[in-house]
Amino acid sequence: MGSQVVQTLRQGVWASLTGGWYHDPDQNKFNNSCHLYLWIFLLMLPLSLHLALPPTTMALSIYCSAITAFFILIKVANYRLHVLFDEGEAVIRSSLSDLSKAQDKKSNASDACSAGISTAEQRPLAVGLQPSPEPSPDDLSSPNPDQAAPLLQAQQRPPSQAEREEVRPASSSGTANMEEDIFEPTVKRIEDSESSHTRSDQTEKQKSSDNDSEKEQREDEEKEASDQDTADEGLPPSKGSGDESEEENQVQKDPSDANNNSLQSSQHDDDEFVDIPELPLQEEDSLDESSEASTQEKPKQKIYYKLRLFPGKWINILYDRLTLMALLDRNHDVRENLVAVFMAFLVSFLGFVLLNHGCFKDFWVFQFCLVIASCHYSLLKVHHHCVNHLQGHNQLVAYSRAAYFCIFCTLIWVLEQLLIIKDLPISNMYGVTIVCHDALSFTYCFPVTFLVGLFPQINTFTIYLLEQIDMHFFGGTAATSLVSAVYSILRSLLALSLLYGFCFGALKEPWDEQHTPALFSGFCGLLVVFSYHLSRQSSDPTHLFTMKRFSVVQKDILLSDLVVCSVAYILTFAITASTVFLSLKPFVTIVLYALAGTVGFVTHYLIPQLRKHHPWLWISHPVLKTKEYYQFEPREDAVLMWFERLYVGLLCFEKYVVYPAIILSALTNDGFALSHRKKLGIHCDVFLTTVAGLKLLRSSFCDPSFHFLTLLFTLVFFHFDCPRASESFLLDFFIMSIIFHKMRELLLKLHFILVYIAPWQIAWGSAFHAFAQPFAVPHSAMLLLQTLLTTVFYTPLAPFLGSAIFISSYPRPIKFWEQKTVVDLSFGYFYSFTSTSMSPGCDDNNLNSIFYEYLTRSLQHSLCGDLLLGRWGNCSAGDCFILASDYLNALVHLIEIGNGLVTFQLRGLEFRGTYCQQREVEAITEGVEEDDACCCCEPGHLPHMLSCNAAFNLRWLAWEVMATKYLLEGYSISENNAATMLQVYDLRKLLITYYLKSIIYYLAHSPKLPTWLKDESIQEALQSYTKWHHIERDPQVFSVKIDEDYVHCLQGVTRASFCNVYLEWIQYCSGKMENPVDCDEDSPLVTLSYALSVLGRRSLGTASHNMSNSLESFLYGFNTLFKGDFRIATKDEWVFADLDLLQKVVAPAVRMSLKLHQDHFTCLEETEEASILYEAITNYRSSLVICHESDPAWRKAVLSSRDTLLTLRHMIDDGTDEYKIIMLYKRHLSFKVIKINKECVRGLWAGQQQELVFLRNRNPERGSIQNSKQALRNMVNSSCDQPLGYPMYVSPLTTSFAGTHRTLSSIGGGALSLDAIRTWFCSKWLRLVMCMYCNSGVNMEDVDCGAGGSLSVSHNRPSSVTSNSLSLYQNRARSSHSRRHHNSGTSPHN
Repeated sequence: MGSQVVQTLRQGVWASLTGGWYHDPDQNKFNNSCHLYLWIFLLMLPLSLHLALPPTTMALSIYCSAITAFFILIKVANYRLHVLFDEGEAVIRSSLSDLSKAQDKKSNASDACSAGISTAEQRPLAVGLQPSPEPSPDDLSSPNPDQAAPLLQAQQRPPSQAEREEVRPASSSGTANMEEDIFEPTVKRIEDSESSHTRSDQTEKQKSSDNDSEKEQREDEEKEASDQDTADEGLPPSKGSGDESEEENQVQKDPSDANNNSLQSSQHDDDEFVDIPELPLQEEDSLDESSEASTQEKPKQKIYYKLRLFPGKWINILYDRLTLMALLDRNHDVRENLVAVFMAFLVSFLGFVLLNHGCFKDFWVFQFCLVIASCHYSLLKVHHHCVNHLQGHNQLVAYSRAAYFCIFCTLIWVLEQLLIIKDLPISNMYGVTIVCHDALSFTYCFPVTFLVGLFPQINTFTIYLLEQIDMHFFGGTAATSLVSAVYSILRSLLALSLLYGFCFGALKEPWDEQHTPALFSGFCGLLVVFSYHLSRQSSDPTHLFTMKRFSVVQKDILLSDLVVCSVAYILTFAITASTVFLSLKPFVTIVLYALAGTVGFVTHYLIPQLRKHHPWLWISHPVLKTKEYYQFEPREDAVLMWFERLYVGLLCFEKYVVYPAIILSALTNDGFALSHRKKLGIHCDVFLTTVAGLKLLRSSFCDPSFHFLTLLFTLVFFHFDCPRASESFLLDFFIMSIIFHKMRELLLKLHFILVYIAPWQIAWGSAFHAFAQPFAVPHSAMLLLQTLLTTVFYTPLAPFLGSAIFISSYPRPIKFWEQKTVVDLSFGYFYSFTSTSMSPGCDDNNLNSIFYEYLTRSLQHSLCGDLLLGRWGNCSAGDCFILASDYLNALVHLIEIGNGLVTFQLRGLEFRGTYCQQREVEAITEGVEEDDACCCCEPGHLPHMLSCNAAFNLRWLAWEVMATKYLLEGYSISENNAATMLQVYDLRKLLITYYLKSIIYYLAHSPKLPTWLKDESIQEALQSYTKWHHIERDPQVFSVKIDEDYVHCLQGVTRASFCNVYLEWIQYCSGKMENPVDCDEDSPLVTLSYALSVLGRRSLGTASHNMSNSLESFLYGFNTLFKGDFRIATKDEWVFADLDLLQKVVAPAVRMSLKLHQDHFTCLEETEEASILYEAITNYRSSLVICHESDPAWRKAVLSSRDTLLTLRHMIDDGTDEYKIIMLYKRHLSFKVIKINKECVRGLWAGQQQELVFLRNRNPERGSIQNSKQALRNMVNSSCDQPLGYPMYVSPLTTSFAGTHRTLSSIGGGALSLDAIRTWFCSKWLRLVMCMYCNSGVNMEDVDCGAGGSLSVSHNRPSSVTSNSLSLYQNRARSSHSRRHHNSGTSPHN
């Protein structure tokens, strides 16, 4: 625990303050010294220049030039070395020093280095055929923390053999500690090839002659190695000699490469490659006293890279990739290097500009230079432990600190320039000063903000900032990615620029009340058109370019917008040009305000409350009940109720009539006033008017749920409370919409805090929670301040370690999670770039994830329509819901809510969750209607009302049940234990009988049967099966216990016994063929059937490991065959003549036998008669999908909405094997819809991220994930992205459109398009013509019936499809024997 705290303080706290620099004991002295001096240089350079030189442009130029040149040098060298390690040529350098010249060599080491003359053998190695893989950040450490590695030196002692043995296994796992970091530059001219060959031959002879002396010397050295001390400072002593000789021998056989690269030596005269193990062992002279007294020579071998500087000159680099990456971070391409150099220049320029302007005095100069140094250092070496190492190193982290510094310094510089201006066009608004002198103080706490994690990655911050600007100022929707955020803000700015010109032209000149300028009417019309069209489009631009699944819906939306926008422009132009808003000024506005308040109250408060499961948390049941409320298992789509029609009508009236009229009235009145008197200047007035109108109209089209409250607050506050603070109604409404949005967030945060820390229901998950609870009480004022600040900046308020202490997190967009989730389209398992693939045979969670994927697709078709029908209550962007059924529990996160579209993400939880999850599932599924308690007694409750205790407890929950009978298409799952169904031998014998009968059935129905019967190779291989006295006596395969045709006296199976049992079935199947074949006892068909029956049983015995008497082995073998894994014995190799015999006959027979065996328990008569059995198999072939869950056909069948599916699942639960027969039936599933406080979800998610990433708490039983019924803490935390949570499935961002909802389309008649209008006019014209014929004597009723029938057919097509699907649903394969027998000779009813 202590080491973890020290590690957190060093790598978390200190590194966050300094920008990433800290002393790492796992690194060598050279790297730590370089990091220290580098950071000191970056700190002292601006400080010394600022103190020594006057604040002039010259000082600024010197500092910026020095930093830019320094970064260019480092980045170029770093990039060039990495390219060298990837593609360069490694060289082996080996030589023997003369005994008499040992002392001279040591004394002249530096001279030899500077001269660059090498007498060693040089062998270039073939490197770079396949570059070594990129190491992880944890690999960047060296084994010797006390080792000093000078940059330039001539001789270097290699690690001892024991150290190499420690390095080798670590290197194979990707976390190796590398050798000593060395640079040995040597300048040398290229010699001709002849001298190279001569020197190489001489060196080879010298090495071969000294091999014997080398071995003797090594033995003597190993005995004295433990007592030797190194002379050089920092060089580690060699290991003991006890096991070193054995380790050296192993190294000679398989030496490890310090560069982690595959090295092969090559000769100069040809292209032959030689492996490193053939080279002598790498050793060098020691620099200690004992080595000085030694009289024996030692071989020296070094591996270096040749870096060419100029033609004919190079530098020998004794360094490796991992050590270099531990020293400096790698930039993968030139673009990243250019960005890093540019960011370094910006940091130096902006920072020194503020120093020159005198923004900082005394100690704060040093503090600001420290901030500059931390930003520069982060561009060179990012502290990897500060990054979420569970999700991998993100390259954007290197630029985040510098980017924030540039942003805030730019703002400070701009504010300082504004302070110089005496007369600003805008000095204050609503009493708030625009320019503040205290903006500089923010940079003082710059390092602390990174320490506490208040700044996200720069890409996340960009998404958050653009999203907040687009939502609060332009009425946009949430962003789903960085591209989405940029696209949304650009289209809003484009619309704003177009509208600005029209508004400027209309307000430039004054106009009277009797005449509204046409330019202003055109501006209002375009404002409505742009607002409507933008509200109908998703923020994700990929929907415009990849129209695959919903291409028809997207096309309908665009065509509908074309018609609606044209009509809306004409109507808006006509209304605003008629001066109705100016002529009837007080009356129109009062009527519109009253209408908006009444409609909003009924639509968004009264009806949703009456539809809740507990209206006002006092009534025990919904007042407005759906038809499915009292149904146990609804079998049809949800019936459209009258209050749903009323809700949709009021909602459309409010969105498309009331609020557009209010905003157009305010635009007209404010425009008339601004045309005569400019308050803030013409440009500012036009800009604010355009922005306010665009935002209010777009938001009213997208989500008007709280507009009536915003309007009420605006009128009350600016007309009664502070009338002097009012600017104009349009601007007041715009400002109040932002304030009211923040007030709702504040109330949600306060509700979450109070519910979470309520002392009578707090769930202490650990001892720390009990300790933190009383200490959180004195800090209530600080908690309130944090709540206010997090509300303003839209940041989560996270409970620290799940306790009652809350701390602020960094701001996030509504999407919250940065990573992208990927769904594997082959098997339907959940994958993300952080998750590992799951074994399909060990756990059933990955297999059950397909049901959540199907649920996602169901929601994709119905969610938007259900929200418009009010079935989920009032919803807004960022809301979170839990859908709970018998076994499915999913968290649905609403991200974007537009006009006719909803983007969401579904997170499926485990079927069989933990104990904590089960307790929370019980809390949301149990009812409180039977509670009669009131305080400590039980007086009961009034009829249809809740008791006092129940009502009190419901108010102290962070979630609320919105609906109890929400229907979605899904699959009901029935499980049967296969061991129970096959425990008795008679049941296993029945399964084998069905198995063989299914083989005969599929053989008779195969189109290749005539070919197989005439195939000479097959007939020749089956000669032994044609003999009646042939006996199959394999005791491991055939048994009297499981084989119906087993002959006990013969101890086996014969052709006669087989015909005695299965001949009648063969003849019946043959009689059903289109072209019957001979099927007597001696026919080839019987022979082939007999051979296949033997093959099928022998395959089962082989898969069962020849232990058919054991139930476990029998189930294992049957499951192996069910997956399609057949092990063919030598006797049965004749089947390879055509693999369709296995794939089209035996394999489906295994699967069909499982279904027939299951039906035996419900319909016993199906097995007694051949006709019934034959019909059952025929029906199952067409209506039932039977395959293994790992088969792609399973996923395809589920996502294709097949009615019935069956599979055999093998699970390992607590070390025991379980085999379950899974049956899926498609039907309407009933879900409970539970709405969770979205601030509760965001806070718990942020708390988990902080605890697991920053604090590194890996305890699987940590207190922050223990059950808490009032906040559903375990279910929310388990839905986090992996590896923070453990969801079974996380869907990609999915968009649902209103046009795909069948019930909603029946209300409005579908999308409005030119074709729909033309069809409507044609039908009316046809009806008019028919009526004219009726007046001339034709029967009126016949004409009406004919016209009405044609219209009903065209308009009720979706319902007819629904009725047909329901009829198919009712006539599925599970029907009883009587129904199946009745329909065998009749055609289905249409």
